[in-house]
Amino acid sequence: MITLSLIGIGTGNLDHVTLAAVRALNSADVILLPRKGDAKSDLLDLRRLLCERLLEAPVTTNIVEFDLPSRDDGRDSRNDYLGAVDDWHAAIASVWAQLIDQYLPNGGRVGMLVWGDPSLYDSSLRITQRLSDAGRAVEVKVVPGITSLQVLTAEHKIPLNALAEPVQITTGRRLRERGWPSDAATVAVMLDSGGAFTTLPPEDTYIWWGAYLGMEKQCLIKGWLNEVSDQIIQRRAELREQHGWIMDIYLLARKPLL
Repeated sequence: MITLSLIGIGTGNLDHVTLAAVRALNSADVILLPRKGDAKSDLLDLRRLLCERLLEAPVTTNIVEFDLPSRDDGRDSRNDYLGAVDDWHAAIASVWAQLIDQYLPNGGRVGMLVWGDPSLYDSSLRITQRLSDAGRAVEVKVVPGITSLQVLTAEHKIPLNALAEPVQITTGRRLRERGWPSDAATVAVMLDSGGAFTTLPPEDTYIWWGAYLGMEKQCLIKGWLNEVSDQIIQRRAELREQHGWIMDIYLLARKPLL
């Protein structure tokens, strides 16, 4: 039997890692750390730092780094985004299975460090399900983590929702395709490749934007879109050029939340 723990580690800030996550890390026989290419080496470095700081001596946990398969982004332009993601998940599941067979042939406990929380726009649970569907005896445990959405609202010092009003969490792709979600007073947007908010009426939309949340290079901008839209797009491009990658998120509303 393999026990696979998906451990939410927040947004890279050591202070955001829960005690439950620390216990799960220290109970693992093997921790798998994905390499996502040189451009995102910061993310691997942060995971290494978390292991270095949080694993208790004497460290007996085997830390294994592996190259994460790449998604075929070319299929996105051919309107086959879901197919590309499905094949990508299958490739990742295959790599996980090979590593588990190699390092835990007789069973044991595997830890996966998941950015943010495993439940919010992360596919670790879906990939893990593929292992079970392939006939592997896998017990899944989920350790919740602080999400980028929580850090965004905390850093901007705002509530997530307007008083007694609903919130919708969506993606940049959906916002571009469908516009403002019906019946949503506030909209949280994740996985935006850049500037989906420019499709909205700039005079009637307020934005709270954040990049690299929880990290030392965190950047925050807020205001009406007609005042800050160009500033966000320019700053985002500068940060991506400087660091080689970017992770950002934003909250939209028809009026300030306070």
